[in-house]
Amino acid sequence: MPVKPLPFGKAQAQQIAAQYPTPFYLYDAAGIRRCVRALHQAFAWNKGYKEYFAVKALPNPAILRLLKEEGCGVDCASYTELLLAERLDLVGDAIMFSSNDTPAEEFAYARRLGAIVNLDDISHIEYLERHGGLPGAICCRYNPGAFSLDRNAIMGDLHDSKFGMTYDQLIEAMRILKAKGVQRFGLHAMLISCALDEGYYAALAEKMFLLALDIREQTGVTVSFIDLSGGIGIPYRPHEAPVDIARVGKAVRAVYERLVAPAGLEISLFSELGRFITGPYGYLVSTVLHEKHTHKDYIGLDATACNLMRPAIYGAYHHITALGKEDAPCTHTYDVTGSLCENNDKFAVDRMLPRLEAGDIVAIHDAGAHGYSMGYNYNGKLRCAELLLEEDGSVTLIRRAETPADYFATLDTSGLFGDLK
Repeated sequence: MPVKPLPFGKAQAQQIAAQYPTPFYLYDAAGIRRCVRALHQAFAWNKGYKEYFAVKALPNPAILRLLKEEGCGVDCASYTELLLAERLDLVGDAIMFSSNDTPAEEFAYARRLGAIVNLDDISHIEYLERHGGLPGAICCRYNPGAFSLDRNAIMGDLHDSKFGMTYDQLIEAMRILKAKGVQRFGLHAMLISCALDEGYYAALAEKMFLLALDIREQTGVTVSFIDLSGGIGIPYRPHEAPVDIARVGKAVRAVYERLVAPAGLEISLFSELGRFITGPYGYLVSTVLHEKHTHKDYIGLDATACNLMRPAIYGAYHHITALGKEDAPCTHTYDVTGSLCENNDKFAVDRMLPRLEAGDIVAIHDAGAHGYSMGYNYNGKLRCAELLLEEDGSVTLIRRAETPADYFATLDTSGLFGDLK
């Protein structure tokens, strides 16, 4: 079968499962650290560069603490994400608050923490001013309406995107913010999700650098930082090549030296590469429960779309390795399913795999971003544990599995379920 490497094998997975029953998420600490260090090296040429990890991708304090040790900040989009950042002592310029349709209390909380606020709409200037006040540093999100590179199903067409301001709105927003005394200005845009085209960041950077020059000419505002956001993808399929982040950094530098440096500007670059940093280093480990042979052949796992919903909502591909059968021929075509009462509860459709049987352990790859964090409780399914594979090979529990007591906790207004474990 096509091979994607794993940082663990069948024996270790069985050993882990003996203590923490499947399904569970397992994250590779060494892989995450290597990725962040390569990213920082790629943009070391930019004096003010900073990575703001997108908390929504993997909101676990153990992971955020690891990334903090590597010099990352956090990109937050909600009250709870801000609270998580504060508990980890990530405050001030260590937070980029990028939200949309934002409640007043979230703006107020971001201001109390001293976060850089990234405004999604021109009307939010007045709203933020009333609910927290305008900070000294503020960012505005741009939606150009069109972009030269291809889009995909995750983000869709820019004209249909709810995110960001038009060109005219952004120019006007800068005029208003300057008149209100804001001192430090930034720009933000995310135009593609999961791009494997290494030209994406350079093309985005060129658009944003030219926008910064237009802003200075039309408003007198000097943009001091540009957040290129996320959007760099990962190779979900075995035949896909990973993005060479060193080449990406070099390409962005060439555009910077062509447009920014001659204009006498010094612009700090930011990123918020959630998927790129943790996606390839997370695995959903599950056990085969059943085989079913009707009009098709099915393999039923103890994991469901509640654990990993990307295949159900996007038709996303996630590679599956049968542990201990990595070298076995792929002789069987299966739909790999969970147990939800929904027919889209499938991790793979018509997937060629080795012969599988009850008790086999499988690893679902590239689940380290937008995996656990998108989980839910349909059919009363409980969220699984999260584990960290440490650099020395040991395993640490970083989130326990939910219990029925957790599920009923918010419903238990009369004590009916108080004795559940």
